[in-house]
Amino acid sequence: MSDLLGRLRARGWRMTAQRRVVAEVLDGDHIHLTADEVLSRATARLPEISRATVYNALGELVSLGEVLEVVDGRAKRYDPNARPHHHLTCSACGTIRDVHPAGDPLDLLPAAERHGFQVTTAEITFRGLCPTCTPAPG
Repeated sequence: MSDLLGRLRARGWRMTAQRRVVAEVLDGDHIHLTADEVLSRATARLPEISRATVYNALGELVSLGEVLEVVDGRAKRYDPNARPHHHLTCSACGTIRDVHPAGDPLDLLPAAERHGFQVTTAEITFRGLCPTCTPAPG
């Protein structure tokens, strides 16, 4: 579980009904929803919530560093797992899963390839086909 609601409460984020619904929609493991998917799910829980309110809440959560924006090549997606991690993305359907490979990803970039940058973080996306999109053998 991403524990997004708990993190927001601990920060003292003003929890209106609308903000709570957006946070509830985003809370969980391997959640990578587009803004429109968040809006659709939030509307199902709270029909009077507006598009602007959902988009504003998402923007605020990203600004707070509690939700990450992940671009999958198709759309911006929102990831409540703010801890360091990488992604496994299906090239066919766009499914995204959080992954935590062993080792420090910064070790993969040799000093000669850093071009003088002081590298502090790395975001790695592994691409391939998910089990649903992988063709059956034969």
